[in-house]
Amino acid sequence: MNALLLIVGIALLAIGGEGLIRGALAIANRLQISPLLSGLLIVGFGTSAPELVVSIDAVTHGQPDIAIGNVVGSNIGNILLILGLCALITPLYVKPQILQRDASVVVATSILFLALTYDGMIGVLDASILLIVFVAYLIWAYRSESTSNAPSAELHKAESEEVSKLPRSLFAIILFVVGGLCLLILGSQVLLKGAVGLAEYFSVPEAVVGLTIVAVGTSLPELSISVMAALRKHADVAIGNVLGSNIFNLLGILGVSALLHPLSLASRISQFDQWVMLAVSVLLLLFLYTGKRLNRIEGGILLLGYIVYVMLSLTIFVV
Repeated sequence: MNALLLIVGIALLAIGGEGLIRGALAIANRLQISPLLSGLLIVGFGTSAPELVVSIDAVTHGQPDIAIGNVVGSNIGNILLILGLCALITPLYVKPQILQRDASVVVATSILFLALTYDGMIGVLDASILLIVFVAYLIWAYRSESTSNAPSAELHKAESEEVSKLPRSLFAIILFVVGGLCLLILGSQVLLKGAVGLAEYFSVPEAVVGLTIVAVGTSLPELSISVMAALRKHADVAIGNVLGSNIFNLLGILGVSALLHPLSLASRISQFDQWVMLAVSVLLLLFLYTGKRLNRIEGGILLLGYIVYVMLSLTIFVV
C-alpha cells in the first residue's frame, strides 16, 4: 500500500506540475509577457514546483529530513541522472557563454549551502540569506539578458518554446492552473504518506527516502523537459533547465522551507550528501568547459555515478 501511495503521489506530482507549467505559460502569452521571462521563471523554475510543494508539506508535518533530502537529492539526481541520460541520447554541445553564469552559480550556491549549514541547521537568518541571493540572481539574470543580446537570453526563450500544446480558452487555462496546483498539493500529501510508510517498513531514515525516491519523483518535470530537448537536439535547453532548477532548489525552496520552520540537517547529509552535491556540480562545470560539450562517455560517467550514489545511500551511508 505504501509503495502504491508513492507511485500515485509521483504520478499526481508529474501531471500537476506539467499542467501548472502549461497553464502559466498560456497566461504569460495572453498577458504578452516576454518569452525570456517566461522561460526564466515559468519553465526554468516551474519544473521545480513539485520539490517546492513536497518540501513545504514536509516542513509543516514535522519531517525536515525529507524536506532537505528532497532538495539535495534532486540536485544530485538532476546532474547525474537527468543530464547523464540526456547525454547518452545525444551529445550535448553547449556555448560556454550561454551557461557561464548559471553553471558557476550552481557551484557557488552549493558552497553557500555548505557554509550556512556548518552548524547543522538552516535557521531563519540562513533562509533570509538564501532568498535574498535568489532574488538578486533573478534580477541579475533578467537585466543582463534583457538589456543585451546575451546568448543566455535565447536559452530561456527556447525553454518557453519547448513546452507545446498550451490551453487556449480562458476556461481551459484556469482549469490547467487550478487543477495543476490541486494535483501538486494532493500528490505531495500522498507521496509523503507513502514515503514515510516505506521508511518505517524498511527501517531506513526518512532522509534516505527523501534523497532517493522522493527526489527522483519530484524531478520528473525536469526529466521530461530535458529529455524532450535532447531528442530535439536542443542541448542548451536540456542543460539550462537542470541548472535553473538546481539554483531554485537550493535558494528558493530551501529558503522558503526554512523560513517557515528552522531545519536541522541529518548527520548523513552533512557528512556525505552535501559533499556529493558540491562534487557533481564542480564535475559538471569541468565537463562543460573543458570539452565545450557533454559527450556520451561523460554522460555514461554521470549515470554510473548516480547508480553508485544510490547504492552507497542504501548500504554504507544508510544512516
